[in-house]
Formats: sequence, structure tokens, C-alpha cells
Amino acid sequence: MLKIGLTGGIGSGKSEVSRRLAAHGAVVIDADKIAREVVEPGTPGLARVQAAFGDEVLRADGSLDREKLGSIVFGDPDRLAALNAIVHPLVGERVAELQGQAAEDAIVVYDVPLLAENKLAPMYDVVIVVDASDETRVARLAEHRGMAESDARARIAAQATREERLAVAHIVIDNEGSLDALQARVDEVWDDLLRRAARG
Repeated sequence: MLKIGLTGGIGSGKSEVSRRLAAHGAVVIDADKIAREVVEPGTPGLARVQAAFGDEVLRADGSLDREKLGSIVFGDPDRLAALNAIVHPLVGERVAELQGQAAEDAIVVYDVPLLAENKLAPMYDVVIVVDASDETRVARLAEHRGMAESDARARIAAQATREERLAVAHIVIDNEGSLDALQARVDEVWDDLLRRAARG
């Protein structure tokens, strides 16, 4: 099994690369998606979050009000640590379960937004960084997510710098160009991963 850490700053196109690797046959494990799944209505995770933070973090339909929870934990390290203590072990269990279901010779891609920030690179056989300039990312966030430029720049500034991410990369996917160019690069990278997997 070849374990790949896939990361990239907001607006870099990491999700697009993740989808294309999945189309090639990679087993993609998306940490953010799992973090949402473990606190869906009816889960033990949501019950624990409710017990720790009160009914105010639930919407009328019983789902988690992420914005409300976010406003409580951001800027309060103790509350954030309490939330992480609930969510992280559940995410870890689910990741282990998904990894266990993958074939022994699978190429498993872990989609990890904060890989550089949390110094997780040593956990993976190969780290792939999807890279694009800040200007390109700001333009994409405005176009695809309707984000104001100031918000986009603030989100980018809150993450690792390009230099910090590139410093942990084994493979860089430059995503400044067209989707066709991106596909060609992903195809090259997939061939590289197959070679690495074959070498064991």
C-alpha cells in the first residue's frame, strides 16, 4: 500500500486533483469530509459535541450548526481543544477503517488540507502539493465561491505559506493553467505513483 498525502492551499485546486486521482483508481480518504460525517445527526460524535457545547450548537433540524460552533471555538484555544478531543479520535477511527478496507496494493490518497501546518508529512510515503500563486487562488475563490478578495486573502494568510508547503513536497502539481494541462500533469503523477508502488 502506497500512502499519499495530498495537500494544497485554499483555491489551489486540490479537490479537483483528488477527484482526478480517484478516477485513475486511487482510494481517496478525505479528512474534512470524514470530520463532517462523524458529527452528522444520530452519531455519537454529535451527541458528544452537544453535551460539551450545549443545544445552541444544533440547528432546528437537529444538525450541527457549524457557524455557531465555529464562533464559539475560534479564538478560544481551550474550547477548540475540547472540540478536537471529540472529533479527532473519531476521524482517526474512520480513517483506519477505510484504510483497512483498501486492497493491500492500493494507492491511498489522504486529502489533508492542513498537512504542512500540522507537520504530518512524515506519515506518508509521498507528499503531493497542488500549487498555484496567491493571485490565481484569490481569483478562483472570487469566481467559484463568491468570496470577497479581503476574505480570500485572509483565508490564504491563515494557512501555511506556499514555501512551507513546497518544502514538504515530493511531487508538485502546478495548477496555474487549464484543466487539460492539469489532467496531463495528474496522468504523469499517476504513472509515477504506479512505478513507486511497484517498487514497494
